[in-house]
Amino acid sequence: MTRQPIDTAGPETLHFDYGDTALGTIVVAQSVRGIAALFIGDDHAKLLRDLKSSFPATRFVLDQTGLAQTVAKAVAVVDAPHRPTDLALDLCGSPVEVAVWKALQAIPAGETRTYGAIAQSLPIAATAQEVGAACAANRIAVAVPCHRVVKSDGSISGYRWGVQRKRRLINKEGVA
Repeated sequence: MTRQPIDTAGPETLHFDYGDTALGTIVVAQSVRGIAALFIGDDHAKLLRDLKSSFPATRFVLDQTGLAQTVAKAVAVVDAPHRPTDLALDLCGSPVEVAVWKALQAIPAGETRTYGAIAQSLPIAATAQEVGAACAANRIAVAVPCHRVVKSDGSISGYRWGVQRKRRLINKEGVA
């Protein structure tokens, strides 16, 4: 599914700002519907490049004042992924991606699921590989907790923001 501009006179606008967490720098981008992106990295310039490549034909506005409270909440989510959040999210993707992302949000903190188990639990047909692809396409780190998905043998596999960060998030949540 392609993001549809709200204002048909021009491209959609995302307001963004940065924050610092225990796992690195984050960039948060917000539409009028909620957080459209929460990326984790180490470098402002690279995070902005990644953001722009994930949302082509979108206008970006640095908004430190307007996003101060949202960024503070996003930092809190990354630093304490086991705590619930009230961040409004703008989930936009294919039907399978959105179903996977909603299923991820239903996984309790401190627990993990396998790609296959998530595929079987979805209200639409999907394979474990499609679940993996949806996790890779996730643009909202931690609030859409793809870090809670593991391989069928329980081992940790790829993570858009680095396997070490995934391991640290899982450990912060107290997963055995």
